[in-house]
Amino acid sequence: MFADNRFGYLDKVRFVLGYATTPVYWVADTPTRVSFWIHDVFVSRTDLLEENERLREELLVSQRELQLFESLTSENSRLLELREATQVIDGEVLLAEIINQSPDPYSKRVLINKGASDGVFLGQALLDAHGLMGQVDEVLPFTSWVLLITDSHHVTPVEVNRNGERALARGSRTNTAELVLEFVTQTQDILAGDRLVSSGMGQVYPKNYPVAEIISVYADPGLPFATVRARPLAQIGSTRHVMLVFQNEDMATQARETIDTDSASRATDQLLSEADSDRPVSPIAPGLRDQ
Repeated sequence: MFADNRFGYLDKVRFVLGYATTPVYWVADTPTRVSFWIHDVFVSRTDLLEENERLREELLVSQRELQLFESLTSENSRLLELREATQVIDGEVLLAEIINQSPDPYSKRVLINKGASDGVFLGQALLDAHGLMGQVDEVLPFTSWVLLITDSHHVTPVEVNRNGERALARGSRTNTAELVLEFVTQTQDILAGDRLVSSGMGQVYPKNYPVAEIISVYADPGLPFATVRARPLAQIGSTRHVMLVFQNEDMATQARETIDTDSASRATDQLLSEADSDRPVSPIAPGLRDQ
């Protein structure tokens, strides 16, 4: 041991013995290595499952946010279109929102969130950013029902923007969102692709508002009138933001005065009712009633 420590005589012997003892060390360490391997396998699998679950939840949240973002983007685009449309309208407008539609399949009406308290009146025109939608046919205190131009009971006086030919556009009697031009003679100059605007006849709608586009003209020689179909320009089935039109300043001012008058009347009635409830009842009142 002294010689080995001083001169290293047994270094080669120990090196050779290392080859012989290596299998013994490997066998002795096998349980530990197997235990670490099993632990790594199960821990890694658990971590992967947890990470997959977390990533799946994050993906679901991200998809929801993306859908919301797309919805907000579309809504913002519609509002911008509506704002641009108000610039060319003659008169004041009142922005409104469609909140419901009629459950009756034979009645094409929608409910908006503006009513008598906002100055809405019967017959008032309703438009979206692309064209005429209908007119108010029922006014409630805070909401109103609007009859759409595609309803079969609604007739819109129109004219062809190209040449001024006049006609009456009635809602289709089928469930399709179309218009049918009535009493169009065979000689009238109306072609597919022509744009229809409100003619202002009957003072129902303001003049020159976009209404529809002709999609087909069928002239049967055996019939007195041609069959003309048109597609509304307003996005009746998808739009939600609309505007009510006051044709002139006097109508808008009158509507605001009506709102102020109604508010004052309600406040006065409330004060009077409170005063009557606080007033003591006279004990001789029953005798006076008997007399």
